[in-house]
Amino acid sequence: MTAGVLVVVDVQHVFADADSPWGVPRFAEVHPAIRRLTAAFPGRVVHTRFVAPAEPAGAWVPYYAEFPFALQPPDAPLYALVDDPGEGPVLTATTFGKWGPELAALVGEGPLVLAGVSTDCCVLSTALPAADAGVPVHVVTDACAGASDADHERALAAMGLYAPLVTLTTTDAVLAGP
Repeated sequence: MTAGVLVVVDVQHVFADADSPWGVPRFAEVHPAIRRLTAAFPGRVVHTRFVAPAEPAGAWVPYYAEFPFALQPPDAPLYALVDDPGEGPVLTATTFGKWGPELAALVGEGPLVLAGVSTDCCVLSTALPAADAGVPVHVVTDACAGASDADHERALAAMGLYAPLVTLTTTDAVLAGP
């Protein structure tokens, strides 16, 4: 049996669809690994969703000036999850990072197993504050994809610097257990 809580980061149409300005090129390649992991964590999967705020503030104002297509309500089709989350919780946030009191309560002492997109944004922004809070983090490298291959690799390298708080692993290693 696999240990911990699997957090499936932002597996949404806005990142999965090839014609989306935020489409992740290798989404289709990592999606089967994400599904394998989800099946291996029954009752211990949290899905996250990134959505735009109703009214951007601060540094988000110029961000959404660059990406105005994303200023849609949370129930817009582009923000829908690709997979049915089943009975598991769905944490929706207007921030890249999903670590905070709500996710911390769901994960407990961990470990936190991360899969999803984009490695160089929402995965990275979730992993580092969780590790900083003392939760062991396992980033499943072949179940994550970045905005580009180079961005994915740079994000993995940055997270690898946080060892042993952050461990880079693979789907097969996670499924093999401790």
